[in-house]
Amino acid sequence: MAEQHRIHAVDIQISPSSLTESEKSGGSVSPSTPGGAAPLRPPKRRNRCCRCLCCTLLAVIILIVLMAAAAGVVCVMFRLRLPKYSVDHLRVSRFSVNDGDMTVGVVFGVTVTARNPNRKIGIYYEEGSELSLWYADERLCTGSFPVFYQGHTNTTVLHVLLTGGTQVGSELLAELQQQQLAEVLPLTFRGDVPVRVKLDKLTLWKVTFNVRCSVVVDSLTTSDDISVRSSSCRFRLKLW
Repeated sequence: MAEQHRIHAVDIQISPSSLTESEKSGGSVSPSTPGGAAPLRPPKRRNRCCRCLCCTLLAVIILIVLMAAAAGVVCVMFRLRLPKYSVDHLRVSRFSVNDGDMTVGVVFGVTVTARNPNRKIGIYYEEGSELSLWYADERLCTGSFPVFYQGHTNTTVLHVLLTGGTQVGSELLAELQQQQLAEVLPLTFRGDVPVRVKLDKLTLWKVTFNVRCSVVVDSLTTSDDISVRSSSCRFRLKLW
């Protein structure tokens, strides 16, 4: 008979110094990553930042919705109607062209009619307004809107002085002179006017009126015979 293999039991002794505190106290041994490093946990600070950002965005959205709702209530209660503007007259005090550096110098007197159709709303026109007159993409001159208060259902005629100069190219100058001969000269009047709206006895925060008027005149000569052939204005309100 073949000799049977015998299996001998081997006693393995572990010294107490090689055991951890958890093993000495009888606790279970948790697996570890290679090298003895503890398993990584996701950082909590990133989660907190995400929650804070989401809460902030939600608060901003709620605030915008509440402001829009409040504005709608005000419009209904006070029957808010947008003011109307028109450019009625244009007078050129100076229009000179320097052929050396192609600089155009102009002084315009513009008559603007502002209408407030609201029965319960007044308008304070504040300082810091910017008015300008443009031909194509060239700004010819600038000025400012008068500071005054316009009452309920009021129509005010304003005389605004615009001065300045700009350097234009030869092609644009030739086009300008050609359109003057044709007596059809398109201009653009732009106005950014800060105002405060008064509702009964309550004065609201400052907002900005943006006015854009397309004006067609027959010429830019220094005379009182300049006629405004057409004038159409667009209005927009900026809340901040």
